Amino acid sequence: MEEKLNSRRKVLIGMTAAVGASGVPFAAVPFLSAWNPSAKAKAVGAPVKVDISKIQVGQKIQVAWRKQPVFVIRHSAEALQNLSRLEDKLDDPQSINIDEPYRDINPTRSTSKEFTVIAGVCTHLGCSPKYYPEMEPQPWDEAWIGGFFCPCHGSMFDIVGRVFKGVPAPTNLKVPPHNFKGNILTIGEDKELT
Repeated sequence: MEEKLNSRRKVLIGMTAAVGASGVPFAAVPFLSAWNPSAKAKAVGAPVKVDISKIQVGQKIQVAWRKQPVFVIRHSAEALQNLSRLEDKLDDPQSINIDEPYRDINPTRSTSKEFTVIAGVCTHLGCSPKYYPEMEPQPWDEAWIGGFFCPCHGSMFDIVGRVFKGVPAPTNLKVPPHNFKGNILTIGEDKELT
C-alpha cells in the first residue's frame, strides 16, 4: 500500500512539475514584453508622413513630430527670388552657426526646391512664431516681404526660417531630418539625396 502511495505521489509531482514548466513561458511573456517601449513611446520619435499634394502656393501647414510643431511651407518662385533681398538683414543667412542638415542644397533650406520644412519653435524661448506671408508693411517691419514673427518677444524669421539681426532669437529655426518621395513628405527620416 505504501509503495502504491509513493508511486502515485511521484506521478502527481511529475504532472504538477510538467504543468508548471509549461506555464512558465506564458507567465514570462507579459513580464518580458513590459521591457519593450510602449506604442505611445515609439510614436513620439516615429517618422511622420504628410501628403503635400494639396498644399497651395504660399500656404503653411503644421504637423506634430516628437511633440513639437513642424511647419511645411510651399513657396512661390517670386517669394524664393526675394530671399536674396534680405541677406543683409539676416544674422546667419547661410546657417553657418547651427547644424544645418541641408545647407547649400536649395534656398528653401530643405531637400525640395519648392517646400521648406522647419521646426515651429522659436529659438529664443520656445514660443511658436506666427506666419505672415504677405508682402506688405507690418508694425514690426515696414519693408516686410513675408516670414515669421514671434509675438512673445519680437523675434523675426524670413519665409525659410532664417533669423533677423537684432532680435532675441539667437539662431535660425531648426530643420528636422526629412525626405520627399513624390507627394509624400516624411519628417523624422533622412534618406540619401537623389
